[in-house]
Amino acid sequence: MAAAPPPSAPGGPEPPPPPLQYSMLLQHLVGEQRRPRAWDPSKLGGIPSPPKSEEQKMVERAMESCAFKAALACVGGFVLGGAFGVFTAGIDTNVGFDPKDPYRTPTAKEVLKDMGQRGISYAKNFAIVGAMFSCTECVVESYRGKSDWKNSVISGCITGGAIGFRAGLKAGVIGCGGFAAFSAAIDYYLR
Repeated sequence: MAAAPPPSAPGGPEPPPPPLQYSMLLQHLVGEQRRPRAWDPSKLGGIPSPPKSEEQKMVERAMESCAFKAALACVGGFVLGGAFGVFTAGIDTNVGFDPKDPYRTPTAKEVLKDMGQRGISYAKNFAIVGAMFSCTECVVESYRGKSDWKNSVISGCITGGAIGFRAGLKAGVIGCGGFAAFSAAIDYYLR
């Protein structure tokens, strides 16, 4: 152990400071004596933005909730499914077909009625699938605490399996794999 330097005489030169130890330096960098810095993006050249009000924070929390995401997917699925149903009914040659009288031409009213029924049917199915997928993806993301491609694959498997399981175990497994693969492809394409 080194001896302490003798005290200097009053008015004389100050003794040199003790050598800096590595452990003391670590305490100031990563240890208990570290002082956190306030990160201010405006100092880095970013666009300064005013702090968010409580109302803005409340709206953001509501829009990021699982219920809002599921409702949005349900409405979007309903609209997309309705449009898809009307389109497929429009190009189907059997719309308004009467098997009792195959040579009779259907009226416009019959064709429009069939298009509307098919549009509503597709809309309901797409809305249910969209809400199921969105809700399960949000729950999986909340459980895992991460937002990555695995969430959509897991929720796709759950949704496809639940839909296919109504027809049996084999259909449930096929639905799980198919919907998971489709979800992975869509997620890869969108990211």
